[in-house]
Amino acid sequence: MPKMKTNKQAARRFKITGSGKILRAKGMKSHKRSKKAPRTKRMFDKMLEVAPQDRQRIRRLLPYGVK
Repeated sequence: MPKMKTNKQAARRFKITGSGKILRAKGMKSHKRSKKAPRTKRMFDKMLEVAPQDRQRIRRLLPYGVK
């Protein structure tokens, strides 16, 4: 069976932890950032876990996981 291809766009957007969780970055990070409070800007730096509804779709895009 041939190798499966990793979707490169998804590989740049998502990280997979050692325990198998899929993490994503928050949106709304760049536009009008100067108006946002420092606390809000810091909160954008954290990665969030992907919603359970989307996990299966993302796993299909990343057949070997992402390092």
